[in-house]
Amino acid sequence: MPRRGPTVVIGAGLAGLAAAVRLAAAGREVTVVEARDEPGGCCGSARLGPYRFDTGPSVLTMPGVLADTFGAAGEELRDWLPLRRLDPAYRMAFHDGSHLDLTPDGAVMAERVRELCGPAEAARYLRYRRLLGELFAAEWPAFIDADMTRLGALARPLALARIASLGGFRRLDRLAARHLTDERLIKAHTFQSLYVGLSPQRALGIYAVIAHMDTVGGVYFPERGGMHAIPSALAALLEKLGAPVRYAARAREVQIDRDGVTGVLLEDGERLPAGHVVVACDRYAARRLLPGRAADWRMRRPRFSPSCLVVHAGLERPPAGQAHHTLHFGRAWRETFAALESGRPQPDPSLLVTCPATDEDAAPPGHATLSVLEPAPNLEAADWDRLRPRLEERLLARLAALGYGDLSATPRLVLDPPAWAALGHTAGTPFALDHRFTQTAWLRPSGAARRVPGLHFAGMHTAPGVGVPPVLISGRLAAERILTS
Repeated sequence: MPRRGPTVVIGAGLAGLAAAVRLAAAGREVTVVEARDEPGGCCGSARLGPYRFDTGPSVLTMPGVLADTFGAAGEELRDWLPLRRLDPAYRMAFHDGSHLDLTPDGAVMAERVRELCGPAEAARYLRYRRLLGELFAAEWPAFIDADMTRLGALARPLALARIASLGGFRRLDRLAARHLTDERLIKAHTFQSLYVGLSPQRALGIYAVIAHMDTVGGVYFPERGGMHAIPSALAALLEKLGAPVRYAARAREVQIDRDGVTGVLLEDGERLPAGHVVVACDRYAARRLLPGRAADWRMRRPRFSPSCLVVHAGLERPPAGQAHHTLHFGRAWRETFAALESGRPQPDPSLLVTCPATDEDAAPPGHATLSVLEPAPNLEAADWDRLRPRLEERLLARLAALGYGDLSATPRLVLDPPAWAALGHTAGTPFALDHRFTQTAWLRPSGAARRVPGLHFAGMHTAPGVGVPPVLISGRLAAERILTS
């Protein structure tokens, strides 16, 4: 029997906004409630004097997923959020002093690989690049862009066989090493496993598709406003559609009776009646909102991703010749992942340095911002009261050695696991659950949507997982479940 009544979306992050846009565009009555005073959720923003920093994701891939969200409302993405494709997508700086600029152009990349690694490796690279495309084509419709709460998601034997034949169930490092021989090139195509909370030695080869998304599909960035411009544009679109986003409105409880969802009670005592509720905030923090029978059995022993230490700094001048994204690889590789998995700081971490020179309103004229990310243990694994001063000092020393100068006296905003926890991230990690096999696809906690009528989940704790495109897709899937129920 179809459920009636409005929909309440809890959380104005990318997943909640994506779900609300699609529902409002379909003519449904929808209200978004957000505890903070602005949209964004994990895709946040912070100011420090005249500087503005993105405090969430810095890498945007597959802009077609974002365009599809705007297209659901009959709008063009470029009219709301002009994007610039970054070239290079990343600059890979290796410990031996060499570097490789990644670009989506296959012929250009092959020539750069030939110059760095020789003609034989360039030929191997092109074959591996084709393999990445084949893996992506097999995985996308079956497991990334599909609703994992439906029973049909379990019966994909042809897709599973195809992925297996391509090596998707090998370990990622072994898959890459089967096709590539230069360690620098292997690192450039396996470091992405950290985005899903696993080392290349533990991640399955299926996650090679992340390398396809950014090295082949390209990396993009909003022309103005940084990454936070994405949720801001979605919230503006909702306003045009007549769907309210209520800020500083914290949900206290999702109300459920024997027939399913009935409404949402806010902290101030106001009750919003609802036939459907989309919980689009941190899946584990949201347990306080749910009565006992809405609990998900998959939540009993969650395994969270490692966290990160991030230093945002305001600079008096832009670094000369700096790429938007630069990945500085340390000398160590396997040892760093082993340390992280055991809850210890990496002895020689690789650093992701982001310097958004095209984001003109992030800093005063002639100035710039710099953001540096170092993978680090989460709160479940380490004592951060002890670690924070030592790791921050070490990170600043490493940046000085890499040529970024002395940043110790610059305006700085530092985000460590306790800070991530204060922002609402369980275990102090902004990367949610890791993507080990038992927390992937239909095994990821997509929730009580099938057990409590009208209750739906979206966001990075659900399928398909972490990252801007997967989170947007999770919002779309939640909206589709409502529209077809």
